Amino acid sequence: MPADQELSSILNRRQQINEALDEGKEVTPQFKNVKKNIYSEFHEFSRREKKEYEKTFNRFDEGRDGFLDLGELKRMMEKLGAPQTHLGLKAMIKEVDEDGDNKISFREFLLIYRKAKAGELVEESGLSKLAMLTEIDVEEVGVGGAKNFFEAKIEELKKTSKFEDEIRQEQEQRKRDEEEKAQRRIAFKQKAALFQNGSVETNGST
Repeated sequence: MPADQELSSILNRRQQINEALDEGKEVTPQFKNVKKNIYSEFHEFSRREKKEYEKTFNRFDEGRDGFLDLGELKRMMEKLGAPQTHLGLKAMIKEVDEDGDNKISFREFLLIYRKAKAGELVEESGLSKLAMLTEIDVEEVGVGGAKNFFEAKIEELKKTSKFEDEIRQEQEQRKRDEEEKAQRRIAFKQKAALFQNGSVETNGST
């Protein structure tokens, strides 16, 4: 779908939602009718886990249309503390966009966690970070603790990144130290060679 048609479709849908809300009508996400099939399809997750993933999806589905478009995904990643470039966001959508509509449905959102669980996501990729930051361990935190778990994941990532930075800095410093030692050894050998050559010439002249 061309970008202008996609934008027009999104704006029309949001206008319909706003008009319905103004009239006091209830707005139903478009994926609700297929939710039952989605819940039965992803058997590797418990029903409680799927409920929590759905809450996460709805939290960032600002248009309440049952999809995460590029703009919503952008703001989601920013709030998660893992902002992505425009091309990075498009790559994230493309990896799970099975119907080619350039946005992520709830079913495609669940595909992210399926791929993460199967180890099919590239490490440090946008989807990998999304899955890590929003993954819910219901057995550990319970449904009520999902929000705290969500926030804790962000802090955990920040701490991990800081720790990795410190290790990287130590490794770089160690490498510089080794290079300086190597240079000092070379300089010492060169001086020693010059001294020996000088001694040989002196002895030869006598």
